[in-house]
Amino acid sequence: MNSPAFLRFHPSTRSTNGLNSRLKSLAIEHGLGVAAVTSANEFDGLAEILDRHIDAGHTEGFDWFTHDRAHFSTNPVNLHPTARSIISLGIPYWSGPAEKPTDVPRGRISRYAWNADYHNVLKVRMKQFHTNLVRELGRTIEARFLVDTARIVDRAAAARAGLGWYGKHSCLIVPGHGSWVMLGNLLVDIELEPEPSLERNCGRCSICIDRCPTGAIVAPYVVSAPLCLSYQTIEQRGAIPIELRCRLGDWVFGCDVCQDVCPYTGAASIVDDPDFRPANLDRAFPGLEWLLNMTEAEFRSVFRGSAVLRTKRSGLARNAAVALGNIGGEGAVPALTKTLNEHDLELVRSHAAWALGNIGGRAAKRALEGATAKQTLSIVRHEIRMALERQ
Repeated sequence: MNSPAFLRFHPSTRSTNGLNSRLKSLAIEHGLGVAAVTSANEFDGLAEILDRHIDAGHTEGFDWFTHDRAHFSTNPVNLHPTARSIISLGIPYWSGPAEKPTDVPRGRISRYAWNADYHNVLKVRMKQFHTNLVRELGRTIEARFLVDTARIVDRAAAARAGLGWYGKHSCLIVPGHGSWVMLGNLLVDIELEPEPSLERNCGRCSICIDRCPTGAIVAPYVVSAPLCLSYQTIEQRGAIPIELRCRLGDWVFGCDVCQDVCPYTGAASIVDDPDFRPANLDRAFPGLEWLLNMTEAEFRSVFRGSAVLRTKRSGLARNAAVALGNIGGEGAVPALTKTLNEHDLELVRSHAAWALGNIGGRAAKRALEGATAKQTLSIVRHEIRMALERQ
């Protein structure tokens, strides 16, 4: 299989020979476990790939991801006119198998969000790395720090640098770490020696495609965001589509299934990074009933400094209602009934109604019938009606 055009190796005419090895050692010293270098050349052919992705509706819901933005993102000098090289950096964060406790119904949070917000962690470590690289070279280095939300396709840069290769789940697979690596890129105005991309792929393996809960991996290397549980549990501000709710399982923030089932996870090195170690049990496996009842102050206190704040209290409580409807059983009926009748947010009340309908049984039916007269908002009454129709 030939590599896409945007991954092809572009040799440098002027290179800083011998620096790359020291650069990688310096990155490790600053908590950046993997590093590689590529040129700041445009990613040939990537704009056309992104155009097709947008036109197919795979970015629906991300209104900011336009054709113009996609084209801008494929040429690094648009972001940093003096850029000559890209130093692609990453923090591995696989901490080994983790069993969810069974004391109470609990949800799951994606590993990357178990502790500190990776955006902040990466930026701090990258800036420390840059400071010491300046000291090492004895010259000023103009740099632009790019982490996730910046207008560059970070996986494309990392793949062209040879840091890893694209898996069929569209995540970057890094040798020795699987896809459990948070990526950042440093655009610099010095000419470094580009490294070749890795001529590797997933072969015939399709386990990530087969096991995706919602079928969001619609083709090898193509993920449709509207179907992805990570999108639905984090970026979706309104109701989760009814047809996807049962497939959410116990996930309340993100989804790691495609990474968990990937064979390269078995070969990933265990990394005990304090910034990605859960600060407490609720940062990894929060109690679902607690999530339903938490106040705004409790939400911000428990998840302070975490990426979980992105989904807001409304989204996390909504997700908890769905998850409790999936795994809670009849024992969850009292908590969901209270949520349906008393929660301050209609979005959460409406999903509690769905959850009661999904659990079913006499107690759930009585709760739904009893709540009908109390609800004045049409969206909640509609969810109650649909839930009763399923009884």
